[in-house]
Amino acid sequence: MKYTKTKAVLNQLVADLSQMSMIIHQTHWYMRGLNFLKLHPLMDEFMEEIDSQLDVISERLIALDGSPYSTLKEMAENTKIQDWPGEWDKTTPERLAHLVDGYRYLEDLYQHGIEVSDVEKDFSTQDIFIGLKTAIEKKIWMIQAELGSAPEIDE
Repeated sequence: MKYTKTKAVLNQLVADLSQMSMIIHQTHWYMRGLNFLKLHPLMDEFMEEIDSQLDVISERLIALDGSPYSTLKEMAENTKIQDWPGEWDKTTPERLAHLVDGYRYLEDLYQHGIEVSDVEKDFSTQDIFIGLKTAIEKKIWMIQAELGSAPEIDE
C-alpha cells in the first residue's frame, strides 16, 4: 500500500477542514459590532475557500485509493480544531482570533503533509499541500492585519 502516511494526513485534513468550515460559519452567524457589514460577507468567502480545499483534499485522497471521513460523527471524533458553543458572549475580534488559531493549526498540518509526502515521494499531493498552505498563510496575514497584528508566520 503506497502513501500510507500521506493518506492519513489527507484524512486528518478532511476532518479539520470540515470543522474549520463550521467555525467560520459560526463566526458568520454570531458576528456583531464594528465592521459587521464588511466582515459578515467576507466570512462567506472564507467558507467557500475552506470548502474548496476540502473538496480538493477529499478527491486527492480518493484518487490515492483512500476513504475520506464522510459523516458528522467521524468529523467530530477526528478533528483537532477546538470549537466553541454558539453563544453571543464573544466579540468579533475574539472570534477572528479563534479563526487564526484554526488557520495556524491547518498551516502546521499542511507543513506536516509537505514533509510526509516528500518522504513517500508523492509529489503531486505535496504540490497540493504547498499551494493550500500558501493560501492559509495569506488568510492568517489578512486576519491578523484586521486585528492590528503582524502575521507571525515565521515564528
